Amino acid sequence: MSKVTVVGAGNVGATCANVLAVNEVANQVVLIDIKEGLAEGKAMDIMQTAQLMGFDTVVTGVTNDYSKTADSDVVVITSGLPRKPGMTREELIGVNAGIVKSVAGNVLKYSPNAILVIVSNPMDPMAYLTLKSLGLPRNRVIGMGGALDSSRFKYFLSQALNCNANEVEGLVIGGHGDTTMIPLTRLATYKGIPVTQLLPAEKLEEVAQSTMVGGATLTKLLGTSAWMAPGAATSFLVESIIKDQKKMIVCAASLEGEYGMNDIMIGVPVIIGKNGIEKIVELELNAEEKAKLAASEAAVRKTNGILTELGVL
Repeated sequence: MSKVTVVGAGNVGATCANVLAVNEVANQVVLIDIKEGLAEGKAMDIMQTAQLMGFDTVVTGVTNDYSKTADSDVVVITSGLPRKPGMTREELIGVNAGIVKSVAGNVLKYSPNAILVIVSNPMDPMAYLTLKSLGLPRNRVIGMGGALDSSRFKYFLSQALNCNANEVEGLVIGGHGDTTMIPLTRLATYKGIPVTQLLPAEKLEEVAQSTMVGGATLTKLLGTSAWMAPGAATSFLVESIIKDQKKMIVCAASLEGEYGMNDIMIGVPVIIGKNGIEKIVELELNAEEKAKLAASEAAVRKTNGILTELGVL
């Protein structure tokens, strides 16, 4: 019997729970939220599609009762506030840091062996805070961002190539932010053919830029943050853990010398299996890519520094 808890029943959390259920990733999915009745309502709505979609996963919603999350194999943390008009980045980090620390501590009381998948924003610092504050081994704390960014990259590549997105491979490394992510156009392929042979440099640059502002573009169109792809990307990552699929997925991982970095969580390709992060894959980057990764590292470290300044780390 496999069990997944999703903390936060907002758009991303509920979509993740729905995709987990429809794909029958786990036997049980628990959706938990602090707002009275929200998780229960979302879970009931999902369960009323079971006979229509043909799935057997049981989704349960609870309000702030972490005992119902006991013995979860994986816990997804989506909780936190979105940035509001007039709110500084520092204020957002401070508020969400407190929420994420509290949630992570609560779930570990009842699921001490769970693997934690962090979705809350700003994601890289929140994953780092979770790892540092709880003292967990690095394989058990995973930041989801790269899975989403890479999926968006493959979408924009498929649009440029006018091909099936399932036949495109591409990775986005670095921080999960508009200016910190690095779409690796040099290494992207279509059915094994380097896309650099199929698209001109200016088109590839356009694809990279579209990927980097992918989240902002959707926020502008929707009037709020996207949730379909983030929820599905999170479920994709969780499935590789629950089913021990050993998929290579870009995730924010704690580095201990890999890529020349230490004491940071940042997006790199990793092998995801039943133990969480089972291997960090070190790519052979060229000088330009290394420079971009160094800049991304500096930006992530600067944001991490705010956690220390605020006294939450």
